[in-house]
Amino acid sequence: MRSIGEMARDSGLSVSALRFYDGAGVFGPAEVDPRTGYRRYAREQVADARLIARLRRVGMPLPDISRVLTGDRAEARQVLDGHLRRLEDGLADARRELSTVHTLIDLRENPMSTTTTRLTVPAAGLAAALDAVRFAVGTDPGLPAVTGVLLELEADVLRLVATDRYRLAVSAAPAGGLAGPAVSAIAPLPFVDGLRALLDGGDAGSADTVPADAVLEIDGPLLTVTVGDRRVGAERIDQDYPDYRRMLRLQPTHQVPVGAAALRETLSSGATRSMVRGQDGAECEVSVLVLDADGTLTVSDSGSENAAVSVGVNREFLLEALDAVGQDQLVLELGGPIVPLAIRFPARQDTFSLLMPTRLS
Repeated sequence: MRSIGEMARDSGLSVSALRFYDGAGVFGPAEVDPRTGYRRYAREQVADARLIARLRRVGMPLPDISRVLTGDRAEARQVLDGHLRRLEDGLADARRELSTVHTLIDLRENPMSTTTTRLTVPAAGLAAALDAVRFAVGTDPGLPAVTGVLLELEADVLRLVATDRYRLAVSAAPAGGLAGPAVSAIAPLPFVDGLRALLDGGDAGSADTVPADAVLEIDGPLLTVTVGDRRVGAERIDQDYPDYRRMLRLQPTHQVPVGAAALRETLSSGATRSMVRGQDGAECEVSVLVLDADGTLTVSDSGSENAAVSVGVNREFLLEALDAVGQDQLVLELGGPIVPLAIRFPARQDTFSLLMPTRLS
């Protein structure tokens, strides 16, 4: 048997880390002296402790470390592969941010210079992406960054993001012909709605033929989209958009395939509870999604002691997320009562929504 100090020396974990993992229920000693409280570890525990030390060095979250230790080989490999993907996504995000920093430094050195970026996007794909995020745009004038849609122009994709802090919607449209550096800008809502009207052929009810492509151009503070012989323009919102990407790497505990029509009907007829949102004091109707141990999903106005997980969400927000994409087959990702609920669509991998949970207590 090893003392906690000896285990720390042999494993590479500090004494405080060993105490932390014991308290978290992830990795505890083989025995604890009932009189002194001293922890003692068995020789065969050293291998797991060294494994934890390596997983800590790559920043693996605590629940995933527990799954690696307790799961079989297949589950452990799945967890490791998922964490590697998150790390790769984080590196891509860092490259993107540093590229933007390079551009800002160039502008600081030469503030009179401007760089124009132009991207061609299929009109149908752009319309679908706008529809998928429009419902989540914020309306708080005190937070101007969230009152528009974030446009991220890259070599082969235009990514759109909207959030009002209670929900987040992300979609993308395939694109091509990028001229200029990759860039992002926040499009004000009147510009977004004007663009959507152009993509329908102009004014509401117009029978004009919709052109195949839209050309998006960002020139300094100006946004312009040309669709055929029509054009809409505006000044971008001069704000930094919230860091939404860290929300995209949440790992769900449960994935539940459901039909949108069936879920919509259940939500419409199911019981709800009236609650007041803590941030703005607005009243909302909350539906509680209850996932039983056998994988059955039900909707109620309260949780269940026997449920695998219960999540309270704003019913109106969830219905809007279901209607925005126009796909019947979806997957709900539930992580727990304080973890955002994700709505994903197998037929549109680039489009999904996150809803912030509502505390039920």
